[in-house]
Amino acid sequence: MTTVNNQIFYDRLKELGVIDLAKLDLAMAEALKNNKKLFDVLFDRDLATDEQLGGVLADLYQIPFVFLGKREIKDEILSTISSIFAKEQEIVVFDKNKEGLHVAVANPENSQSIDFIAKKTGLPLKIYLATSRDIKTVLDNLGSGLGDSFEEQVKKFVTMATAGKENETPIISLLTLIMEYSSKNRASDVHIEALEKECVVRFRIDSVLHDVLRMPMEIHNQLLTRIKVVAKLRTDEHLSAQDGKFQFEVDGDKVDVRVSITPTVNGEKVVMRLLSSSNRQFSLINLGLGEDDLKKVEKAYKKPFGMILATGPTGSGKTTTLYSILKLLNNREVNIMTIEDPVEYEVEGVNQIQVNLQTNLTFADGLRSIVRQDPNIILVGEIRDQETAQIATQAAMTGHLVLSTLHTNDAATTIPRLLEMNIEPFIIASGVNCVLAQRLVRQICTKCRTSKEYSSGDLENLGVEKQMQKLLLGDKKSFRAYFGKGCPVCHDTGFVGRMGIFEVMLIEGEVREAVVSKKDAQEIFDLAVKAGMKPMMQDGVEKVLSGITTLEEVLRVIKI
Repeated sequence: MTTVNNQIFYDRLKELGVIDLAKLDLAMAEALKNNKKLFDVLFDRDLATDEQLGGVLADLYQIPFVFLGKREIKDEILSTISSIFAKEQEIVVFDKNKEGLHVAVANPENSQSIDFIAKKTGLPLKIYLATSRDIKTVLDNLGSGLGDSFEEQVKKFVTMATAGKENETPIISLLTLIMEYSSKNRASDVHIEALEKECVVRFRIDSVLHDVLRMPMEIHNQLLTRIKVVAKLRTDEHLSAQDGKFQFEVDGDKVDVRVSITPTVNGEKVVMRLLSSSNRQFSLINLGLGEDDLKKVEKAYKKPFGMILATGPTGSGKTTTLYSILKLLNNREVNIMTIEDPVEYEVEGVNQIQVNLQTNLTFADGLRSIVRQDPNIILVGEIRDQETAQIATQAAMTGHLVLSTLHTNDAATTIPRLLEMNIEPFIIASGVNCVLAQRLVRQICTKCRTSKEYSSGDLENLGVEKQMQKLLLGDKKSFRAYFGKGCPVCHDTGFVGRMGIFEVMLIEGEVREAVVSKKDAQEIFDLAVKAGMKPMMQDGVEKVLSGITTLEEVLRVIKI
């Protein structure tokens, strides 16, 4: 097998011009200084997509590149080698035909493991290159079903806990089991709800809640006490809301958990938000932005001052988008400060402040303090009031790059919203660089994806408006779109993971003039589209036609 070192990889990237040379040189210097692979440094910095880097590396190794996330892999093929071996060695067997086994590896120079598979199976191997993240995602997804073993373990711990003996061990084990399975199943939240005679545990996966198990109320009370203990909350308080946090580890990944407990008619309800380090990739490239929109966002955050606003309803991925930009800007040459409520993700090298109403540390007060700390870049978790809006826009006008979020339905209505907060039109026009409106749509499960034809009549029945019908049909009478039938991988939902649909509006040219003239949102929208903005509806349609998500899913989130 060909050996590819950092210098060889650097020379090829330089030759192809895949990455800006100045950024490539900085990445190479970091790789040499820290004795790291150049590929890993570029990957961590999100300077190119997984497929771009993998494709170049695969070409150097003279083997094909494969993106496993787009392949349908049968369970019996995947189980050719043990999941433990596959994860340790970062190897996936993803297909089998007359050529033999098709094997994806993160390190093609791992000849020992490749030879082991060949000897074990007695079959010829066709080797492909895949990224470590791609391999991990496939193995996690295909091994994430809530099977009988989980239910059997829960039943065992419940039986032990209700046996009448004073022993905390079963409850400790039960909570650990629930948290591990929620993490492995990509849950963002765990709900533990008290009903009249029992309690129910639910996982929120890809924005949808799923009932996972039901247990006696006796277990609810014991589990609640254990959660309060690990979250450092009062165990004797049952009538007031409490907030806390704790951390656990699963498969070497540290997961921060934000705990919210509130009293209900039947008892206290627990909601635990899972913040996994493995999900904190914050890759702007992989959020779902198209190439043109990426260039617009890059143009906005490369300016030394001004404001970038991410807008949309709660849970639309605004914070993730801002952190993705922050990650690209984060280096030792700049002072980055944030004011958030809460600080969900701790970022090395960034000074983060938590809002604390008990000490009168509000967004406005925190932001007022930040501007006296000589910052280059400021992240404001949310612009909620007029005072915060005024301080943030003023900071954007006086040499700071400000990132923040706002609750508006689309990019254009952000302008009237700021005007309502008594921000002068000329300040908005001069201080706001870019507005990103977004929603999150669930992605179709690639393992059970299939397609069907939609006619104009089908679109009418779904309530699709004329403008969207035109985008979907064009000059044809029907079109083909995709959906997931449901399988163990996606828990019979037809979806795995989420992706953003966006519209990105730059405040420049005629759009800037319209802002100064206090034009209404529709006029600003029309001018932005004329200047090249892709409406969110169009972005959603393109993702439907490319098989990323379903038509029904786009209709669901755009109607919010």
